Amino acid sequence: MSIDWHALGTVFGVTLVATVGLVGLFTLGIVGLTKHGSAPASDSGSGSPAASGAGSVSHGGALLARTGGYACFAVCAAAVSYGIYLIVA
Repeated sequence: MSIDWHALGTVFGVTLVATVGLVGLFTLGIVGLTKHGSAPASDSGSGSPAASGAGSVSHGGALLARTGGYACFAVCAAAVSYGIYLIVA
């Protein structure tokens, strides 16, 4: 019995890249869905960046982030569905 080390390394490499890629896409989806278009509530006159709304996202930016988040989730769902198809077929 001999082990084909090249094939084993290829499977390991593709699995590692696919796993890291899907986790990264899922993370980007979560970040995209957590962007808010409104400024955070804070005390007026405190002078902090939170009070000035420096961390807020515009309405168009929030819409773009939400759309990108849904697109990331769609790609993740397609990749998982394709993996299930490969296993079943």
